[in-house]
Amino acid sequence: MVTRISSGSPFEAKIGYSRAVVDRDIVYVSGTTGYDYAKMEMPEEVAAQTRNTLATIEKALKEAGSGLQDVLRVTYYLVDMADYDAVVEVLGATFSEIRPAATMVVCGLTTPEMKIEIEVTARIGAGNS
Repeated sequence: MVTRISSGSPFEAKIGYSRAVVDRDIVYVSGTTGYDYAKMEMPEEVAAQTRNTLATIEKALKEAGSGLQDVLRVTYYLVDMADYDAVVEVLGATFSEIRPAATMVVCGLTTPEMKIEIEVTARIGAGNS
């Protein structure tokens, strides 16, 4: 059975996607940006955007019965390599022990205020194996 998880973002309905999709024990989390969905604001600082992004991802994973410890693969989409050090500091604090397979792509994102987007794939229980 497939379960679809929403973060409540208005973009999900507008664009037509789910924050995460759970298929058996695999959780696919869509590309997630740094919006604070409670305030519908995007912080200017890339580190704050990265923290917000990870918090949204973590919330979706928890709703799926998983967590960051179960992340197997992560893709980072970074707009400006000048932000690399600030982003890596936040990512290292989160993933240094988990060490998922990872790729970082430098690219444009859909709106000018977006500086980072992250998508992950997790397997429920992977962190315990």
